[in-house]
Amino acid sequence: MKEFDYDLDYKTLDFSNEETRQLYRIGRGEQGVLLVRPYTNDICAHWRFKTPNEAVVSSNKIYAMYLDYKDEKDFIGMDMCRKFLEMGFTRARRYANHNSGKKYDNEGNIRPQEPDHATSKYAQSAGIFKKVRDVVAKSEIYVTMRKQWRSSE
Repeated sequence: MKEFDYDLDYKTLDFSNEETRQLYRIGRGEQGVLLVRPYTNDICAHWRFKTPNEAVVSSNKIYAMYLDYKDEKDFIGMDMCRKFLEMGFTRARRYANHNSGKKYDNEGNIRPQEPDHATSKYAQSAGIFKKVRDVVAKSEIYVTMRKQWRSSE
């Protein structure tokens, strides 16, 4: 597996261009989620996690975008949707665990979890994103296309 390449000049790259598409790397988790244009701009416009209602609307819209990319056989778009769903899960969990969003104190120690870390609105939002992310990540066509992409990296 090739690592996500952070050395590329992402501000000038357009991943809808056929030659540029070859530069795309899946990376790990949500690497590059805010860099790969135009996908980042298109998907990020709908990404919200502050309340469970926002998470439902957001994750459903991102899933609908995933289905559109799937119909177009656009793996990069599909993978970017998965990354945004992953990021919705991880960011919401971060705020569920630490209301300030800061995991570490000024001395570098991990702050204690919030008492309602398992039931807060952020925990609920995280669960919503995780369910949709799991549907995408376990989709037979996504798994197949991901394997094909990895073999060509």
